Amino acid sequence: MRSLSHQRCFNHGAREAAARCPECGRFYCRECITEHDERLICAACLRKLANVPLTQRGGFVGAVRLVQLCFGILVVWFFFHFLGETLLSIPSSFHDGTIWRPEWYEGP
Repeated sequence: MRSLSHQRCFNHGAREAAARCPECGRFYCRECITEHDERLICAACLRKLANVPLTQRGGFVGAVRLVQLCFGILVVWFFFHFLGETLLSIPSSFHDGTIWRPEWYEGP
């Protein structure tokens, strides 16, 4: 196999190759190759990786979002539950307005 310096770009036959794409194995010049996830990859392979449907990207992301949603609903439920418990623990004399009257007051 010839060295990289003797290879030519797959897209531009007159240009010297700068790197080899690990996905397709073809050689490319500096303009045709890009860095993705700490490795050099060609634009065509990068496009293939980017076009992976959301359903095939892994169920882990969906599971994490479901857990986050359930946890959020649980936190909101606890908040309103304890708010209701606090309001129910207030004595009824507070609602009647008699809690603020002194014991010696015999008003209307």
